[in-house]
Amino acid sequence: MRVLEGLQPDRVFYYFEEISKIPRGSGNMQGISGYLVQFAREHGLSYIQDEAYNVVIFKEASPGYEDAPGVMLQGHMDMVCAKRPDVAHDFQKDGLRLAVDADGMIHACGTTLGGDDGIAIAYMLAILESSEILHPALEAVLTVDEEIGLLGADALDASQLKSRRLINLDSEEEGILTVGCAGGLNAEIRMPNKWMEAEGIQCTLSVEGCQGGHSGTEIDKGRANAILTAGRALYRLAERAEFGISHIEGGEAHNAIPKSCRVSLLVDESQLEEARDCAAQVEKELRAEYAGVDGEIRLVFSVGEKATGRMLSFQAMEKLLFLLCEIPDGVLRMSPDIPGLVQTSLNLGVIKMNERETYVETSIRSASDSERRTAADRVAYMAEFLGGRCSRTGEYPAWEYRRESALRELMADTYRRMYGQEPQVEIIHAGLECGLIAAKMEDLDCVSIGPDIQDIHTPEERLDPASVRRVWEYLLEVLRQCR
Repeated sequence: MRVLEGLQPDRVFYYFEEISKIPRGSGNMQGISGYLVQFAREHGLSYIQDEAYNVVIFKEASPGYEDAPGVMLQGHMDMVCAKRPDVAHDFQKDGLRLAVDADGMIHACGTTLGGDDGIAIAYMLAILESSEILHPALEAVLTVDEEIGLLGADALDASQLKSRRLINLDSEEEGILTVGCAGGLNAEIRMPNKWMEAEGIQCTLSVEGCQGGHSGTEIDKGRANAILTAGRALYRLAERAEFGISHIEGGEAHNAIPKSCRVSLLVDESQLEEARDCAAQVEKELRAEYAGVDGEIRLVFSVGEKATGRMLSFQAMEKLLFLLCEIPDGVLRMSPDIPGLVQTSLNLGVIKMNERETYVETSIRSASDSERRTAADRVAYMAEFLGGRCSRTGEYPAWEYRRESALRELMADTYRRMYGQEPQVEIIHAGLECGLIAAKMEDLDCVSIGPDIQDIHTPEERLDPASVRRVWEYLLEVLRQCR
């Protein structure tokens, strides 16, 4: 029996449940891409699958719509893979375990749900299989690896696409027509590790219980960054006790605010109590500071056995602490033109350590190309000053607002007629693929919509079935009006 059986629209939830069985974390696209190709074959639809595993499925216009300009429906296949620390789940091979809350919301058991952007896939497949839905010629564009830098959209050959109206299905709030977004890039730091042997008490310092969230839409919420919070705690600890760092790891994706960070330490036995007291004091401060936005934050100091092992040299540790304490993070500038809109931000999303180096990944977003470059320059200069190096990947342009948009007006008018109120028309600080695709196609008119999805990029992600139904009805009416 299907977990989502009985929810309406039935075919949308059927396909959402089917694709949830397929592992589709970023970088693991063969399975879901192959499923989409098989779907097209089974339904007699022409398709293109490129070397990057992007898939475009074409469907002819309904009778009476043959002369109407075509419409592109677009979303991405991949999802952010995050899970609770106590959950055993292998995103490379395990499908998601879906469930429905007592209040009717859909979630996955202990992991991200992939509503971002699995619901887009489900909407498109339900439309493509139907012989009753009225629409002009459709091009369903399903891209890969959006969550790690819009890589699929960047690789997409747009010369194969004919539509000049694009409805992106990668928004997470019903009633909003998104008509522009920030551009972005990833700045990746690599710091060389130097080691020394030491003796001490094996301890662990963990930052836990943070909300995390999307580094674009929730960067202005004032939530704790677990990695930087760990850096702050380590700096304070260094003032009161002697210790060394043997390992650090935190965060799960460059574009997700880190929920947790774990640091393995060797602490001088004679200063163990000082270290424990310091950690307790910092936790007290953190819980007071974040009471209104991240009230469950915890700083856990665990004590193990006495041991001899390696730790970062004093100089390497000093450089790491400097980086974690001084790197810019969060909102860097608010928009001078649009009240409440973040203009430029930086999210330190991931830190990992191996024998050779410590790796730090940041996501930089800005509506200003020059501010985006300046923020990346600051990160690169800091990394190089500390003896490391910085590379930039996944750069994508901002999606600029169009003063004249026939698609926006059609969709706003349809919303007014259906719901008796004005839709919100917004530019957002998150990255959407519209900018990259529009840069490849002259005069492409884009609008992004989607149903209500809460806490995306976290294990608390939840999808509202009632909102899914309303957006479905709205989308079908928009397609019916596209003549």
